[in-house]
Amino acid sequence: MDRTDRLRRLKFRAWHRGTREADYMIGCFFDRHHTSWTDAEIDLFEHLVDEDDVYIMACALGTQSIPAEYVGPMMDAMVRLDYVDIPR
Repeated sequence: MDRTDRLRRLKFRAWHRGTREADYMIGCFFDRHHTSWTDAEIDLFEHLVDEDDVYIMACALGTQSIPAEYVGPMMDAMVRLDYVDIPR
């Protein structure tokens, strides 16, 4: 699958999580950051969105420790929560 198709698929997965809160947190994160991602970061995000919403949100909100596989700039950006602009 080429990069454009991967990102299109990830956008759908980021915005269709099952709860509005998760959609906003993960979808807005994708929208804000995906244009600068390397292929390795796309791989990491693909792996992250396979996790349960509650787990992703708990890591981002600091109520659960972040596993070593996700520690780094991507999760640091998610933890800052400065990317959520709720669409109206």
